[in-house]
Amino acid sequence: MKMLVLGGTLFLSRAIAEEGVRRGHEVVCAARGTSGQVPEGATLVKIDRDRPDGLEPLAGQKFDAVVDVAAMSYPWVRDALSAIGAQAGHWTFISSINVYADAVSTGQNEDAALHEPVESGADQEVRIEHPHLYGSIKVASENAVREAMGDRAFIVRSGLIVGPGDLSDRFGYWVARIAKGGRVAVPDSLEQPTQYVDVRDMAAWIVDAGERGLGGTYNGVGPTRPLGQVLAGIAEAVGPQDTELVPVPEDQLEAAGVQVWRGDKSLPLWVPPVDYGFMAHDHARSAAAGFRHRPFAEVVAGVLAYERELGLDRERKAGLTPAEEAELLELVKGGQS
Repeated sequence: MKMLVLGGTLFLSRAIAEEGVRRGHEVVCAARGTSGQVPEGATLVKIDRDRPDGLEPLAGQKFDAVVDVAAMSYPWVRDALSAIGAQAGHWTFISSINVYADAVSTGQNEDAALHEPVESGADQEVRIEHPHLYGSIKVASENAVREAMGDRAFIVRSGLIVGPGDLSDRFGYWVARIAKGGRVAVPDSLEQPTQYVDVRDMAAWIVDAGERGLGGTYNGVGPTRPLGQVLAGIAEAVGPQDTELVPVPEDQLEAAGVQVWRGDKSLPLWVPPVDYGFMAHDHARSAAAGFRHRPFAEVVAGVLAYERELGLDRERKAGLTPAEEAELLELVKGGQS
């Protein structure tokens, strides 16, 4: 199979290219080539999707399967479909669970209401600060892919992706921190829902879809698990014997200025009840379509190995610094005395 990955140098797109190469496919990665290297065995074709003629190096080429991970640009998606869609046997588009209009209700499947489509582009900062706009751009992009590709379109609405290559610290923070042991500050919302998928499992499913010609729209998520169970599972997998998970009441977290989900002085994976639906979508349709998930211990082992490559004590994009955590734990200790 001749396979085109629009990207191929970072995280999910690189994992997809690696999986394609591993299976013996001819893999072409189309990217600027400035964010990293393509996997060994793949071919890099340099493109610039911000330029009107940026896809010209791909003109006239035919591909059995195309994978597009365009994050924040409807024009990128539209132009790629126009340039190479007619010569593609199958088209995967990586969308997002941010497309859903309701972030509160849990268990929503692929038929739930969506945001109104917005046919524009935006940068990473807008994606973080205005997730509804991000979702709206994804809705417009999904529509374009379906219109152009029909039953050859495979739409994956991804949730939280973890594993080797993840630089967000949303999951890696917990694995790295718990692996150090001692008293670990965790949110006391331990029953809140949490979902994740390993990037390697996602990549395998996407390559499977290209090989099988699988079409349709799917939530690219795994089973929903309580946050406390996830954190306890990490402790069981990599925590030293002295590891103690210390639940911190929400009011104390807020008083200490601790943020939810991401960013400086945050506890990743912790979300308010108004976002529980964001962390708990139905995955029955993707499971029936062959999406398989490796054992949790293997997920954690892969994350820890990558965290050690990066450096466990590095400055992070999310989580608490040792000083911030120590201060928080002292507040908890004081409240119990």
